[in-house]
Amino acid sequence: MKKGDLLELDISGYAFEGKGVAKIIKEVNSLDNAEPKKFVVFVDGSFPGDVVLARITKIRKSYAEAKVKTFIKKSPLRTDAKCKYFGICGGCKAQDLDYEQQIKFKQEQVKDLFERIGGFHNLEIQPIIKADKIFFYRNKMEYSFSDKRWLNEDEISLMQEIPDRSFALGLHIPGLFDKVLDINECWLQSEVSNNILNFTREFFKNQQILPYSAQKHTGFLRNLVIKQSFLTNEIMVNLVISEENERLFMLYKESLLNSFPSVTTLIFNINKKLSQVAYGDYEIVSVGSGFIYDFIGKWKFRISANSFFQTNTAQAQKLFNTALGFAQLAGNEVVYDLYSGSGTIPIFISEHVAQIYGFENVESTLADAAANVSLNNVLNFEPILTDLNRSFLPIIEEKKLPLPDVIIADPPRSGMNPKTVKDILTLNPKKIVYISCNPATQARDVKLLCEGGYQLIRLRPVDMFPHTYHIENVALLIK
Repeated sequence: MKKGDLLELDISGYAFEGKGVAKIIKEVNSLDNAEPKKFVVFVDGSFPGDVVLARITKIRKSYAEAKVKTFIKKSPLRTDAKCKYFGICGGCKAQDLDYEQQIKFKQEQVKDLFERIGGFHNLEIQPIIKADKIFFYRNKMEYSFSDKRWLNEDEISLMQEIPDRSFALGLHIPGLFDKVLDINECWLQSEVSNNILNFTREFFKNQQILPYSAQKHTGFLRNLVIKQSFLTNEIMVNLVISEENERLFMLYKESLLNSFPSVTTLIFNINKKLSQVAYGDYEIVSVGSGFIYDFIGKWKFRISANSFFQTNTAQAQKLFNTALGFAQLAGNEVVYDLYSGSGTIPIFISEHVAQIYGFENVESTLADAAANVSLNNVLNFEPILTDLNRSFLPIIEEKKLPLPDVIIADPPRSGMNPKTVKDILTLNPKKIVYISCNPATQARDVKLLCEGGYQLIRLRPVDMFPHTYHIENVALLIK
């Protein structure tokens, strides 16, 4: 086998990150009297039950990776994808897989990761909590401008100049940081979000304003970020650009509000960095307060342009209730919440604890947390600025904080820094509730915590992002 080879493969399994699994019997020298070994091929774009002709893209010692070229036989688990960009855009990897099968595979993947990476067996994994709404469920979409529009095969074959190839507003092609798929609809946020997307594209095209070039570091338009609350009906439009332009700001504002009077706040984020990030060095609030508000349960939260807020509000409530149920709080506990963000989890559980301290390393997010404390009149939550990539024990000593009975952690996809794991073991809480958007790094960290004296009691996955391979998972550990 070599890179570029075409193989006919029967897909028998489904791996984390949304790839089908095919197993090939690897021949061995008969003189060794050894059993034949199974060589695994991970096939992007396939599901169990598919028979495919796939091209090998990468080869390693024990596995290979491939992409589907053609389907010889399609799996009975497949369904029709709603989105016309499915298969090109990398946002939804499994929109053509029946939703009941999606959640079944996600549950199996959590089990596999904890067995394979963590070394755990006989796990108690409660049934995955599925989403009631599988389309138009996101409260935030982040679109990119680019001077390199992704061209489809028909456009490439025309062999003629394509007039709008240097302007795109949409989503990045997987693996290509500079190529953007120009889209006019997405099934993940809302109809009004799609309409704002298309309006913004046409407005700036008509004004002949150029997208930012990642290679040349020139151009004006960088990102369009739309946030909305389905409960308060507030909409934030956040345009990330490379410099100030008062004339354009005024024209865009007037045209936007004339077409979409439902927009409650408009922000221009000025990003002078070379890196492709969808937030600015500073912001100019053009319309409204610069915030929108949303609810998780009965609790109200302020959302700024650059703050993190759970992207699926309805599922966030189920996720937090799962964590609360795992913690089994009596009401007299001191709780530490690591990676506390804008204070959503601490405020959500505040009625069930004596005192909660939130540790967060993004200063602007901490300002949102302070605002949310005031907004909800919560008296027993203190947000604390600290770098969780370094030891946070010194700030505990400096502030003379009481030691925690329970630690709740909700780190980014990369998981917890080893120093944070070490600090948790030093603090020695009775319980740890670990929430993760990446069960692979979660299994790694939980293994370290269990080696330090904890026992993994149970897991429960929550499907926050239907049609994607992403899985949120809650773990309970007890000393």
